[in-house]
Amino acid sequence: MRPKRKQKLFMALGLVSLAAIAVGLTLYALRANINLFFSPIQIVAGDAPFERQLRAGGMVKEGSVRRNPDSLDVEFTVTDYVEDVRVHYSGILPDLFREGQGVVVVGQLQRDGYIKADQVLARHDENYMPPEVSEALEAAGYSPADYQAKAAEVAERIEARDGASQN
Repeated sequence: MRPKRKQKLFMALGLVSLAAIAVGLTLYALRANINLFFSPIQIVAGDAPFERQLRAGGMVKEGSVRRNPDSLDVEFTVTDYVEDVRVHYSGILPDLFREGQGVVVVGQLQRDGYIKADQVLARHDENYMPPEVSEALEAAGYSPADYQAKAAEVAERIEARDGASQN
């Protein structure tokens, strides 16, 4: 093999190697930043990974919100009306956050079975259900329409309770 041809071959192999390393590092970095969505049914069933960033969604269970009066710590339960998952959060909650409303929490599932949330996102409509939650309910053999009716019933009960407490 001629020296010139040998030099071109080493150059091509070097470029291919560098490209492979770059693609590998990019895929590794993206894998660490993926937030997979899990419903309470999937979390209780053990499908969610421990101590890894994930998203969980559902409704804030009626009567489950506990606030620490000395700090910004809040504990509440996220439910899909089949299973419940406890959430611990330290920070200011969104204005739309309240019992009976839908939320999506971003955090890590702890070995004790609760989610340590870094972020809480509230939805404005109790009738809205994220596609991921609907698909998870259907996969578990439940109808999302039943849970939307249940969410509307809980919202009416909470509004009646709040209205009675203001009078």
